[in-house]
Amino acid sequence: MIRLVLSDVDGTLVRSDKSLSERSIAAVQKLYAAGIAFAVTSGRPPRGMSMLVEPLALESPIAAFNGGLIVEPDLSVVEERVVPDGLVARAVELIESFELAAWLYRGSDWLVVDPDGPHVAREAHTVQFEPTVVESFDGLESDIAKIVGVSDDHGAVAAAATAANDEFGDRVSASRSQPYYLDITHPLANKGAVARFLSARYGIPPEEIATIGDMPNDVLMFAHSGLSIAMGNADREVQRAARRVTTSNDDEGFANAVERFILGEGSS
Repeated sequence: MIRLVLSDVDGTLVRSDKSLSERSIAAVQKLYAAGIAFAVTSGRPPRGMSMLVEPLALESPIAAFNGGLIVEPDLSVVEERVVPDGLVARAVELIESFELAAWLYRGSDWLVVDPDGPHVAREAHTVQFEPTVVESFDGLESDIAKIVGVSDDHGAVAAAATAANDEFGDRVSASRSQPYYLDITHPLANKGAVARFLSARYGIPPEEIATIGDMPNDVLMFAHSGLSIAMGNADREVQRAARRVTTSNDDEGFANAVERFILGEGSS
């Protein structure tokens, strides 16, 4: 029996154009009607998920920055975990050594050096606010919720993720939230910790939680749920880590997962 569904956002809940389909909205309403709670987690900042609150009637905490900042639907802070001060400058240096652009997130601020850099315009469209441009990241080591490395060289992003894990070990959580994004957060700011937080918050054991995602950073929450569902657009490694695979996010994958695997609609 599933009592809570925890979903990733980009590549999962929303389509490639970042929109919610009517079927996805209806699927969430079906969950509520069945007495099943619904929550979202993402590498996005809290403001970047506020547009989901009304159409999905969200009542559960929202886990932004992969769990680095957990807020209520009104964006009031529940928990915050930041990258240790002494690691921020070195993390930025490591990211730049792979020729990735670096972004920092602190509170509600998104900080960039180059506003015309890779994926800045795309991210601004996604989260629906513009970054704060700074001359450099010098002196900006405190209260950093997330560091992002950005590049369209997907191999370089993957290599940087490996290097970050090799160098920092369990002092940070480093994983790809998109093929072109490397997210570095507090070690307990990961989607597995989000699943554990919600399990404790609602008194729901992990085996009664379903998780849905498409990227390597979603695999951590798969491990803390009884039913894990990978999107059809996910890499093979992600699909292999899940118990079920649905269709792609542009082919109603979220709604199909809810209806087929969680609610059992259309099954014999």
